[in-house]
Amino acid sequence: MEQAVADGVDILSMSSGYSHIPLDGDFIAIATFSATMKGILVSASAGSWPPEISATSVGRSVDIESHYKIESGTSMASPHASGIVVVKVASNFHTVDSAPLCRHTPVRSQCFMLQFLTSFFKTCNHSGDSNIGGGGGGGGGGSGGGGDKDDENAGERNKKEAMMALAEAERTLDTLPKDLALAIEAGKIPQAIVHRFLELEKAPMLRWLLGFGGFRERLLADDLFLTKVAIECGIGIFTKSAAELEKRRENFSKELDFVFSDVVMAIVADFMLVWLPAPTVILRPSLAIGSGPLTKLFYNCPDNAFQVVLAGTSYSFLQRLGAIVRNGAKLFAVGSGASLIGTGVTNTLINARKAIDKDFAGEAENLPVLSSSAAYGVYMAVSSNLRYQILAGVIEQRILEPLLHKHKIMLGALCFVFRTGNTFLGSLMWVDFARAIGIQRSRE
Repeated sequence: MEQAVADGVDILSMSSGYSHIPLDGDFIAIATFSATMKGILVSASAGSWPPEISATSVGRSVDIESHYKIESGTSMASPHASGIVVVKVASNFHTVDSAPLCRHTPVRSQCFMLQFLTSFFKTCNHSGDSNIGGGGGGGGGGSGGGGDKDDENAGERNKKEAMMALAEAERTLDTLPKDLALAIEAGKIPQAIVHRFLELEKAPMLRWLLGFGGFRERLLADDLFLTKVAIECGIGIFTKSAAELEKRRENFSKELDFVFSDVVMAIVADFMLVWLPAPTVILRPSLAIGSGPLTKLFYNCPDNAFQVVLAGTSYSFLQRLGAIVRNGAKLFAVGSGASLIGTGVTNTLINARKAIDKDFAGEAENLPVLSSSAAYGVYMAVSSNLRYQILAGVIEQRILEPLLHKHKIMLGALCFVFRTGNTFLGSLMWVDFARAIGIQRSRE
């Protein structure tokens, strides 16, 4: 196998059978793993015993770990699977279709293998310089200046591993949302994200939400995204009311109009404060070539300035800075809109109470709509933007999740604690800010 790899092959087909041995001592498994890391497809038989996993088995783990290869049944089936690859490579992947071959392939698993390989090689090879069996391909591993296979980039590796994950689940690109399928073809999606998508699909509610692009990008990046939305919205009224009481103390009852306005503004904005800074798996297509530099900068920014990058992608310092600016602009619009709603509702209630209670007319005044809206927009763009980006990108994704990814209950509990504290802190900071700029005055 090592010699074949050195000779520059693209496909290895083999049949071997022996008792299970530890992977670190399994020389065939080690050689197979090494070959797959160099971009070589290894098609191996799954064995002939026991009968239930003989010629009809695909993706079963027998003798060699299935993560390292494609298993295609017995030694009679393994060449059958790799043979279609040879035909497709030789035809440059444009004229051969698996459907006619499947009509003459009675075993379902072998037919699925042909369909998988057709899809796999359509997405994984467009260069036309592949070598079959080390011969007839231009000199035993020469790449014609295209770079050594040891330098295969992470995008190509993502694509191959993602296709393997789909094969194990007996899924094809056609069964996935279009943007996810295109991202896999482009090498943007690692195997772990494909596994997460397939796992999330098992829950009916999550399957429905995965049909929406925004939810899909966020759930693939963080399977606790909905938990965090529930935390923010669920505790919003309680924590913000408690913060208002703490800050206003004996004036709380006199300033109920301010309190109501603040709580309404905050609840309207809570969802967006989770949504906008949430880390995402970028599924949107590449921008048009003729786009301007500023458009390209903001289009390619991450949704969270501090989020972890997936293999095969990277963000520059300017792009991460752009994420703060872009989210800040969005949160300014959200904050201003929420404030318009909050102050509008509050002024309506004040005027209604004035009409009923003449004594109340002397001690209550309408809130300044425009100045309050602008101030809350600025507060959201600066304070809320930075706090939530740090919370989601640093505290949760970089610290808590790596430590507790296997303990979801504990992870959710700590997220609850940190988000509750952040919400309470934000409420205190808003009261100070509103009083400092004069849009809310303390009533003695």
